[in-house]
Amino acid sequence: MHIRTGDTVVVIRGEQVGERGEVQRVLLGRFGGRMRGKPNPNNVRVIVAGVNLITKHQRRTGNVRTQTGRIEREAPIHISNVMLICPHCGKPTRVGHQILEGGVKVRQCKNEECRQTMD
Repeated sequence: MHIRTGDTVVVIRGEQVGERGEVQRVLLGRFGGRMRGKPNPNNVRVIVAGVNLITKHQRRTGNVRTQTGRIEREAPIHISNVMLICPHCGKPTRVGHQILEGGVKVRQCKNEECRQTMD
């Protein structure tokens, strides 16, 4: 994956264009039907802190102590609608992969001025 938990991203499509935030979670989609349970690379979503906020109306259920009322939380965004921000140059960038001499695979900034590894 080119985006991981803890990365800083910017939204490039949708209502929140231009907003930045840190990736809290990466949600891998799953197939249904015959291929049930296998990862679906077309349905990968991310939860970004402070972006795509929704209001969930939660009511009390049984004797469980849950938060009730209107709860504001982040909704998932499709991974194609966010772009990684390089920690070195601070610009949105595409990600390349490079294998170092120890067999370690690292991510690399594709900006012409930067070209530094991100890991």
